Amino acid sequence: MQTHLRHKEEELLFLSLFLTDRKEEKTNMVSENSLSSSKHSSTTTTPKFCNSYTTRIFADVAGDITIVVDGESFLLHKFPLVTLSGKIRKMVAEANKGSSVSNLELPNFPGGHQTFELAMKFCYGMNFEITTFNVARLRCAAEYLEMTEEYRDQNLISRTDIYLSEIVFQNLQRSVEVLSTCEMLPLNMVEEIEIAKGSVEAIAMNACKEQLVSGLSKLHCDGESKEIKDECVAWWIEDLSILRIDFYQRVICAMGRMGVRSDNIIASLMHYAQTSLKGIGKCQLWNQSRTNSSPTTIEKDQRAIVETIVNLMPTDKISSIIPLTFLFGMLKMAIMLGATIPCRLELERRISLRLEMVSLDDLLIPSLQSGDSLFDVDTVHRLLENFLQRIEEEEAEDYGYESDGIGSNGHGSLLKVGQLIDAFLAEIAPDPCLSLQKFIALIEILPDYARVIDDGLYRAIDIYLKAHTALTEQECKKLCKFIDCQKLSQEACNHAAQNDRLPLQMVVQVLYFEQLRLKNAVSGSSGDGLLSQRMSSGVPSAAMSPRDNYASLRRENRELKLEISRLRVRLSELEKEQMFMKQGMIDKAENGKTFFTSLSKGIGRIANFSSQGGGKRQKASRKSRGTEGKNGRSRRYSLS
Repeated sequence: MQTHLRHKEEELLFLSLFLTDRKEEKTNMVSENSLSSSKHSSTTTTPKFCNSYTTRIFADVAGDITIVVDGESFLLHKFPLVTLSGKIRKMVAEANKGSSVSNLELPNFPGGHQTFELAMKFCYGMNFEITTFNVARLRCAAEYLEMTEEYRDQNLISRTDIYLSEIVFQNLQRSVEVLSTCEMLPLNMVEEIEIAKGSVEAIAMNACKEQLVSGLSKLHCDGESKEIKDECVAWWIEDLSILRIDFYQRVICAMGRMGVRSDNIIASLMHYAQTSLKGIGKCQLWNQSRTNSSPTTIEKDQRAIVETIVNLMPTDKISSIIPLTFLFGMLKMAIMLGATIPCRLELERRISLRLEMVSLDDLLIPSLQSGDSLFDVDTVHRLLENFLQRIEEEEAEDYGYESDGIGSNGHGSLLKVGQLIDAFLAEIAPDPCLSLQKFIALIEILPDYARVIDDGLYRAIDIYLKAHTALTEQECKKLCKFIDCQKLSQEACNHAAQNDRLPLQMVVQVLYFEQLRLKNAVSGSSGDGLLSQRMSSGVPSAAMSPRDNYASLRRENRELKLEISRLRVRLSELEKEQMFMKQGMIDKAENGKTFFTSLSKGIGRIANFSSQGGGKRQKASRKSRGTEGKNGRSRRYSLS
């Protein structure tokens, strides 16, 4: 109550000062008019005012204070301002201590002079509409001017807070619009009055509500087209694309905490990336003259967008629904814009998890290094390393006595990647700038069982030899040694036998194995005939696949380990028996008869074991030799 009376007294005091100033202006009106009439119109000192405040607010009452905001002058009246604004009241009180105040300046006013004009309209009681586009600016202006409830009920701060809580935060689209307007306001003030925080939480909460509604809408969309289903799922995805990347990041993180589905988040990330990065032109990005120059402000912003989107990608199992084309597009953007190494490595890791599903066009990433190959071979090499590491980890997890070797899915993926890399090698082979070391590195990184036939590898090497005629004979031999002549089809063998670019040693090997193949085909040999038929047709047989051979070898290894374990147990028993024999020899040394009797028993036991063990070993050796004779060629093919 006392505070309210004190404010009333201060208002009466300012009103009396206001009326006194009006009387002084009336007494000096005549002298001012005569002075102004004697001066030329070009020398007038009337300040420039904006919009409706060009001269005065009221025609019958002259303004007594001029406030400058961002270079714009406003001729106003003290009384309506000091009754609502604590900041202006303090500034006027400070100035009145020395002399009468007529000019004030408000530096760094949030929202600029247009927002200040709306705040002054509120002080004068003029009608204007609060919208989603000006409520954040008005709220910051009210905070700056200290227009609190202390000076008047339903002041500007409370009015804007009510609008935010009751109108804006109840709707997702309005919350996005308000959050986007916060980008032009001082960040410290926006965070202090929690407009950004409230908008972010409101967007996430309303997205969860929409998710529940869309779940029910899907029941009605089952018989509709895919376009209708997409609209039912997440119509708000496009709305988020207007946000700045820092605000967008906060919104996506809040959505993840509140339970928004990962597929909606992924769709939003893809749409935001396509919207914000669509202005990047290929001519601008792949211009070699700009690789060494410092990045522009736009490129820095785009790099921040790429890095943020990669960090926001979900890490759960559903993240596998991210299209590979989008991941490769982001990887190319990251390379072009010079993103951080962790960002690029994360994209490479995600791609390598599904490398068997990648197309050849995706792997053709242009290189930015001047004087280097046309395509980025190092990135493809890292993708292969990550893929092979995953295959090894899966094999280690599946390893056990019940395992049949490499799983069908893992080995099938490896065969697909082998074909993909052979096609990639053939595509980059004509590049004259491609070094032999990088070309060989891509060949030898894949294991032998990743290629059932070497026709694709032979074609890539032949193209490389044709494009790089300056290779020495030793380099040609080094390159051609990766081709297994036994894995070439009939057509490839015929071509290799007449290829003068190949080393003579390889041509001889091709002719030799071709003769063996013809000989086996004529003689009708069962094992070699099957191998010859498989090789000549170029189609791998399921019975002779490297996976089956590898699984067979692993089963035989397990059987050998079990046999060795049995022999070790028997050996330990013999050692114990030998210790007993030695002890008996020492105890019964004086009794010759007993000694020889014990010795003969021991020798008899050893003889029985030796005969049994020898018989088993002979049977095992005969069995192993028979198996080796039957599957010898199959093992050599698998391990070659």
